[in-house]
Amino acid sequence: MKSVIIIGGGFGGLTTGALLAREGLHVTVLEKNSEIGGGLQSFTRRGVHFETGMHILGGLSEGGSVRRIFKYLGIMDKLRIERCDLNCMDEVTYMRTGDNYRLPQGREAFTDALCRYFPAESEGIRRYLQACYDLTEEVDIFYMRPTPSVFTTHSDRFMQPADEFIADFICDPRLRDLLAYMNPMYGGVAGHTPAYIHALINVLYISGQYHFIGRSQHMAELLADVIRQHGGQVITGLPVTAIHVEDKQVVDVETSDGRKYSGDYYISSVHTKALLALLGEGVLPRAYVNRLNDAPVTYSAFILYIVFKPESFPYINHTGYIQDDYGQIWSHAEYDNSDWPRGLMYLTPPTEQQGPWAQRMTINCIMSWDEVRQWEGTHVGHRGDDYEAWKQEQAERIIAKLEQRFPDIRQCIDSYYTASPLTIRDYYGSPEGALYGYSKDGLDPARTLIAPVTRVRNLLLSGQCVNLHGICGVPLTAINTAECIFGLNTIVNKINAYCDKQHVAST
Repeated sequence: MKSVIIIGGGFGGLTTGALLAREGLHVTVLEKNSEIGGGLQSFTRRGVHFETGMHILGGLSEGGSVRRIFKYLGIMDKLRIERCDLNCMDEVTYMRTGDNYRLPQGREAFTDALCRYFPAESEGIRRYLQACYDLTEEVDIFYMRPTPSVFTTHSDRFMQPADEFIADFICDPRLRDLLAYMNPMYGGVAGHTPAYIHALINVLYISGQYHFIGRSQHMAELLADVIRQHGGQVITGLPVTAIHVEDKQVVDVETSDGRKYSGDYYISSVHTKALLALLGEGVLPRAYVNRLNDAPVTYSAFILYIVFKPESFPYINHTGYIQDDYGQIWSHAEYDNSDWPRGLMYLTPPTEQQGPWAQRMTINCIMSWDEVRQWEGTHVGHRGDDYEAWKQEQAERIIAKLEQRFPDIRQCIDSYYTASPLTIRDYYGSPEGALYGYSKDGLDPARTLIAPVTRVRNLLLSGQCVNLHGICGVPLTAINTAECIFGLNTIVNKINAYCDKQHVAST
């Protein structure tokens, strides 16, 4: 039996490990934190569960790529998820004008809703959405199709800046802004973020949105169970401190307790900048190292977690977006403390026995790392009174913003908790608390597009820094990584064959 050592027990490491274990490899996952999951980690305050991140799940509808992967791994039927309101998956509100848009799931319904809001743009809306779907067709693995070659060509629009892509079809500046409302889901930057990233995210969620019921960490636990059921192990609280390489091949990894773990293959699912520190100098080509060190990362966020008083605030089965005004959606990364937050996302995650009242709310506000740089050398629980006072000030700003949308919300709050870019850095292990790995740039794609293979023969990469990010992109990247061992299309073909057989059996 071949063996593989995976560094990092986040979503990427666990999904890659589960796929490899399913294929017969002996998998060992080494996670530095006491809990697995990375961005899937949950925490509890006064008996209420919260997700460390804001999870909006896509690709889980019938026939969806993530659904097929999870069915193959045997965890789909064990996931505790709830589908968002079919008639309103997302609600977008602009506070200055009072404009409010309720957007349904499904391509036709989504299109019809936009056409009702902007009838003069109906033709452009249909052409724009067709172009989005056309771009996703250029990414075979998004639809779990075998790809004919690792070398692919794309249309001219594929790398076009997303804001320019939208403007090619839409004249009304308000509609251009609205069509970019999912920007916080991928860290979009005007003039740089490629159109294909925008299209993949939008098509993914238009096709169906879900939220976790209860704890997001149960997905991580299910993936870890797959690894263990196939003879592997997941070890927590054990940071890898060094990767030893001889003759362009990893011989073992060393952990903080001095132990060494060796295998036939090694996969890094931590941020690539963290990987470089473990490898040391001279292992990888200097040009490659410089590119990874210099590549920009996506922005971070400040998160507010609210616990509501019993039966005080209604449960909302969709994601909400609030913007101060039009014209700001592409400038989130241009942080200005004087008017922060200019926008936010909110949701009321469902509980196990969800009724008409919300138990909790999670609010995500984009924030620059510069705002917390003065505390970057501190650790959780030891950041000082000034940091705690600063966090409380930010929380009050967010609540004041929410009051503009929900005037009575302050009276509904029992307690609240906060997380800053520092928290995200420590939980996710991402430089500067970056939410989505590297910031993709359509004008300079080679700068931030990272392949799963490296110049070290038995060292591979996985996770959101490679190829695609998010709840859909990370599992698809895990397939890319696994196929570096088993061969192009081998995993995709097995997943499709398994799911097709299950479908025939069920009908």
